[in-house]
Amino acid sequence: MSILELKDVKYTYHNQYQSVDALKGVSYTFKKGKMYAVVGKSGSGKSTMLSLLAGLDVPQDGEIKYEGKSVKSMDLNEYRRTKAAVIYQDFKLFPLLTVVENIMYPMELCKVKGSDAKERAKELAKKVALPEALFNRFPGMISGGEQQRVSIARALSMDRKLILADEPTGNLDSENGNNIIDILKRLAHEDNCCVIIATHDLGIVEKTDVVISIVDGTIAEIKENNV
Repeated sequence: MSILELKDVKYTYHNQYQSVDALKGVSYTFKKGKMYAVVGKSGSGKSTMLSLLAGLDVPQDGEIKYEGKSVKSMDLNEYRRTKAAVIYQDFKLFPLLTVVENIMYPMELCKVKGSDAKERAKELAKKVALPEALFNRFPGMISGGEQQRVSIARALSMDRKLILADEPTGNLDSENGNNIIDILKRLAHEDNCCVIIATHDLGIVEKTDVVISIVDGTIAEIKENNV
């Protein structure tokens, strides 16, 4: 089932010296239940695509639709809180909040009752295999792999089905990186999420269902893996 559709999406960056066409008419439909890798050299447009899919900006031309509705017509803050979640290379956890409090944060923004948010946060922490002994620790007290699990659990709050990851294994060793990708893959295949990963990591690319290669702001190749 499709969740996100790009129709002739274009985006240009302007500064006082030049204009750069980051995306040049990209069209593609993403589906639930699949994990995608978006690959390309630095400056190819993959990070711009991820930013637009996350609702951090809107296309200057063309359209992005989430479940048939134009993202341009939505409240982008609400879209990010309840529809699309981003997992970053550097985790972006709040250092003065505990593991559970970090996971609760999006739910608190959406006015979920505190006790309900806490219980849901604990459920999500267990879902990504975080032991209870870590629940009340601060991010600086746990490993990088554990911090990335916290960020994934936070992404799942509010039952968001669109998970966008920007180099999610970039700061992790190979074992922790593989564990994170396995978690994301289970979320796609077992929880019917749409997981889209922008990456240079060939190890990730081999584990995804679909590989989308971006070259100079256009989709150059689409490859389906048998995984």
